[in-house]
Amino acid sequence: MDNKKAKQEKKSKPKAKKHPSALDELGNQVEKFAVKTAESIKKVIDKAMASRNTVLSIRINEDCDKKLKMLVDAGLFKSRSESAAFLIHEGIKNQEPLFAKISSQLHKIDKIKGELENIISKEMEKPEGPEKKETKSKKETKKT
Repeated sequence: MDNKKAKQEKKSKPKAKKHPSALDELGNQVEKFAVKTAESIKKVIDKAMASRNTVLSIRINEDCDKKLKMLVDAGLFKSRSESAAFLIHEGIKNQEPLFAKISSQLHKIDKIKGELENIISKEMEKPEGPEKKETKSKKETKKT
């Protein structure tokens, strides 16, 4: 009889509608954000990896190696090489103002080098003038 009473009580109780609590809603939003973030990261990674065509051998310390392995273990990259390439790419991208300054200064250096080459080639093309011939003949007479 207790069994029948329990069943009747369950039937007589109105079912409460499930209203998502603020915490559940926040959890859902965080989950959606995490998925979108992961997708965005994957797109950036794929873009960075698509243009890799130069092989580079580097030495890194143990801490860096552990961090690269973490990215692989998290499933973001297939290898430590991909992890390193991505981080290098991002580092360079984030330091763009520095590279712009370096590029500007290198352009100035190249210009100065070109000017020096022109000066040297003009000096080398000049025929010997009478003053230079006299100095040479004086040196030759002193030797004898």
